[in-house]
This record gives sequence, C-alpha cells and structure tokens, in this order.
Amino acid sequence: MTGGGAPGAAGILKCLQQNKSFHVIAADANPGAVGRYLNKNFETIPLATDPSFMDVMLSLCRKRDIHIILPLVTKELIPLSKHTKEFELAGAKLSVSSTASLEIANNKSRLYEFMQWSGMTVPEFSVVENIEQFKAAVEELGYPEKQVCFKPSVSNGSRGFRIISKQTNELDLLFNHKPASTYLSLQDAIRILSSGVFPELLVSEYLPGEEYSVDCVANHGEPFLVVPRLRKKMINGISVEGEFIKDDSIISYCNQIIHELQLHGNIGIQVKKSAAGQFLILEINPRVQGTISAALGAGVNLPELAVKQELGLPISPNEMQVKWGTKFSRYWDEVFY
Repeated sequence: MTGGGAPGAAGILKCLQQNKSFHVIAADANPGAVGRYLNKNFETIPLATDPSFMDVMLSLCRKRDIHIILPLVTKELIPLSKHTKEFELAGAKLSVSSTASLEIANNKSRLYEFMQWSGMTVPEFSVVENIEQFKAAVEELGYPEKQVCFKPSVSNGSRGFRIISKQTNELDLLFNHKPASTYLSLQDAIRILSSGVFPELLVSEYLPGEEYSVDCVANHGEPFLVVPRLRKKMINGISVEGEFIKDDSIISYCNQIIHELQLHGNIGIQVKKSAAGQFLILEINPRVQGTISAALGAGVNLPELAVKQELGLPISPNEMQVKWGTKFSRYWDEVFY
C-alpha cells in the first residue's frame, strides 16, 4: 500500500489488517510517515515524479514477493498504469484503472466533457483558460442571481476550489468562519486570477444540496459494490461525520459512470444535489478514498474486497451486505514512537 502518510492511511491499513492472511507492506516517500508506526512492514519509496520511481517499485515487488499494489496517491496512478505488464512480469498486479480511463477521471474538465458526450447529466459548466473566458463563463452561468464555483481541471484535496456568491458577507466570513472558507467575491477572484498565469479551470454551477461520497469496487467497468455515504461534516475536505444511505438514484448514476469510464478497483465518486434536486457529479477519485474505512462500521471492507477481486480470492455474499443507516464520527488519534 503506497501513500502510507496520507490522511486516510491509518484507516485503510486497519481495513487491510482485518484479513490475517494478508501480509501488508506500507510505503511512502516520507521515511517518517505514520504508516511506518502503524504497520509491521514499511518501505521508503521515491515520489511518483522521481525518475527512479518505477525501477524502485519493480525492484521492491521482486525483493518482497509482492502480489498486489494498492496505490493511495493520485500522482502515482497514471505512471503505474503505463507499466502494468512489467509489474505482471515481476509477479504483481495493480489495482488501478487503465491509463485512458485515468486520464479522463483525473481531469475534471475532461470528465465533464466525456460524461456529457456519453449522455450523462452533469452540472452546467465551461472550461476556461484566460480571464476573459472566466468572466464570460461566470456571467453565462447566471451570476449574480446564481452562485458559481470554479476549480482547476487537475488538482486534488480541494486545492483551488472556490465559490463565487453575491450573497457573501465578508464581515461574517472574517469573524464567524475559519480561514479555510471557500467563498470568494467575484472582484477578488478576477483580481487574483489576473495577477499571473493560471491553469485551465472548470467553471460550473454551484450545487447547493447534500453531498455524498460514494465508495465503489469495480471490475473493469462492471460495478461490484457501490456504497453512498452522506457527508454530514467535513474538515479540510475530509469527512468526519456521515451516514450510509441506500439511494438508488445515486447508485444507478455511479454504476453508469463506472461502466462508461471502464473504471477498475477501489473508486471514489463525489456527487452533490443540484438546485433542481438531482444528484450530479463533482469529481472522481479513481483510487482508495481516505474515509473508505468508515464502511467497516457498516459491515463492508472495501479495500479487502478490491484485493480479493484482483487476486481471484473467494468473496462470500455476507461480505457485500451493507448495514444501511449506519452513522459514523471520526476523530484524531495519536501514535507514539
């Protein structure tokens, strides 16, 4: 398991450690990552952008007799997917989607365009590359009568996401909200974006309703298990309170996304309810999501299921029975060393 220092690493290790027949090795570019202290075996690996990344990973597979790689780091996905055959020769399988699928899923603008082309409903959107296109897109999407949001086409962890709202009270934001507030005035957005070259942006209607993060296991485009969870409370984009709710419209929508994109392994899909009452795509995390461990409380171990699926191990019907209505709350814990 790579990404041993990721925010969700502790929970995902807990999921994998539930199966006593699994011999788990955590890995991270940071030698002091928390995964080192939560798991018996740990390896330090280069960053995915390092030229030696692939050689080190292949060598590690041979040295440690690794059968499957479960990546937690978004930037590792496409490089790994391009070397599937080399890993197979080294005796290891990759729990990742194809390169073609990842290149769409990891780019929010390409994802919206692909889904629209495939006949699926998406939020109203525009893709912009300069400040004039940005101004035009905001106006075309109905601002100031409607709230508008924007985010870089390629980013993760809510980086670059902002909501533009005429109703924003800046005094209220200053004194009653933490500095991480995502609201921004149009004037400030234009000022900041005009100060330099900015990346391609996806500008879209703001979806004001409930938000769900959907943890899925897929088998080369075939949905295996789709588990929606309501995001009741978030801190820095990470769910800390939620509830597992069986919403057939969300499940059907995610099934279609998985099929059209031919996704594989553990997949995270985020959806939110529009002003018209329809759940629509926000983004896809084509990997294990950090809060996937919360599903243990609802009776399903999704990382374990993905590993079993990849290795052809038997899966009983009981392992796929979700205890709908289960609520969860997450909290900080310590590790001492």
